[in-house]
Amino acid sequence: MALPYMDKHRGFPGRLPGTDFQFVLRRANKDGATPLSQRIRYPDRRPADKRADAGFMQALWEAFGEDPFVRGNLDAGRLSWLFGREVIPAEDPFDPASYEAMLRIDVKVARQSFPDIPGLNE
Repeated sequence: MALPYMDKHRGFPGRLPGTDFQFVLRRANKDGATPLSQRIRYPDRRPADKRADAGFMQALWEAFGEDPFVRGNLDAGRLSWLFGREVIPAEDPFDPASYEAMLRIDVKVARQSFPDIPGLNE
């Protein structure tokens, strides 16, 4: 059985440096993409989790800026922490369970959520 097609974002960091927080997948899931869902970020989350969110947002900004981008091999779990707020669908209809789904950064929300990311707030 062939794996579903998944664009790979060359040059995108695989993980947050010095941690096990994964940013990309190596290969497509044989059952298809894990659906994106909006996860609640409670204020009492661990500092390491907050750093992972900020690191992932910075990597997205540096790679794509304000341009729409394909979900591809970006990790669904990590995306879901930003989905529905800083990262939003760039197409209608939107399929949250597709590797080919188009996303974009909501710059206004991202600036409010991550004021310390270089380049985002300039």
